[in-house]
Amino acid sequence: MHADAGELGLFIPKLIRLQMQSSYVILVIFLCNIISMSNVTEAAATVKLPENVTIPAVIVFGDSIVDTGNNNKNFVTFARCNFLPYGKDLKGGMPTGRYSNGKVPSDFIVEAFGIKELLPAYLDPTLQPNDLLTGVVIANGAAGYDPLTAKLGVVASLSDQMKQFKEYIEKLKGIVGEEKTNFIIKNSLIFVVAGSNDISNTYFLTGARRLEYDVPSYTDFMLKHASDFVKDLYGLGVRRIGVLSAPPIGCVPSQRTVNGGIERDCDERQNQACQLFNSKLNVEMDRLNKILPNSRVVYIDIYNPLLDIIKNPAKYGFEVANKGCCGTGLIEVTKLCNQLQQVCTDDSNYVFWDSYHPTETAYKIIVKQMLDNYSSRFF
Repeated sequence: MHADAGELGLFIPKLIRLQMQSSYVILVIFLCNIISMSNVTEAAATVKLPENVTIPAVIVFGDSIVDTGNNNKNFVTFARCNFLPYGKDLKGGMPTGRYSNGKVPSDFIVEAFGIKELLPAYLDPTLQPNDLLTGVVIANGAAGYDPLTAKLGVVASLSDQMKQFKEYIEKLKGIVGEEKTNFIIKNSLIFVVAGSNDISNTYFLTGARRLEYDVPSYTDFMLKHASDFVKDLYGLGVRRIGVLSAPPIGCVPSQRTVNGGIERDCDERQNQACQLFNSKLNVEMDRLNKILPNSRVVYIDIYNPLLDIIKNPAKYGFEVANKGCCGTGLIEVTKLCNQLQQVCTDDSNYVFWDSYHPTETAYKIIVKQMLDNYSSRFF
């Protein structure tokens, strides 16, 4: 049956009103979403920039401390964590490849500058072209300054990460053009986080470098690679570079278990190696900052802040600092920390999530201290 003209005449005004009401509702929802997103960004931005300073993106290189999922598709490495209980406290409770129960430093950094809430992995298959404009994580869990470290972990080395960065730059040019790309690279914050795997795994655990180097010469070897990496970044147009120190790796739960004796004390040999490397890294980054024109190369000490948390957990609201939350907390990390393992009742009471990586709560404290102490040096 067909409606006659009179029925259509009555129906059309109703239809128009319904369409207008529907459009109005959609518009209101859209505007509310924009306002909501704006408020989230403003609330998240805790670092106040000078009026003439812009931070368009954050790009992070290094190891598992900052990796947000680049090893997820690397099925030959042990250094993967894209399964529960990893990520249980992240939005949606989904494992993403972050080596913690929730956010990691790269996320807290990008959030503090009000850029976005989470910094995605460069190799994330769901990454969209526009995601590249505000930065990515190119780091890989198990990597280090020493090329052998990545080989032992069967992951991308810093050299591989540099190749990916060059690829990233070309992708940016395809999206926004060369001039805008140069602006993004020049004004972005670049962080390098490495060294702990070199000292804990390549030198002390496997002994793979001990026949060639003693600790002083090995830290010199690491330093050469760290310095060359920063200079290569500078050569690609990067100007704001933060290089984090090695942490007190001898005090993480796994190293206490393996090398700390019956009492599971901190392994002071590893801590002393970290301190030696850090002292050299500090001097070298200061030197590069002076000789590379218009650069802001900043050495960032995380050794002492993390050590203070470990030594004085109650001061920061923690109860347990010598064991991880996952499993027994003594040795479980990556594939050993899995769905078959029990986890602690409240991970916010723990400094460490697994036997090697801090909890989201600990990371949040460390990153806040880091930005409070160092962010102004980039401007």
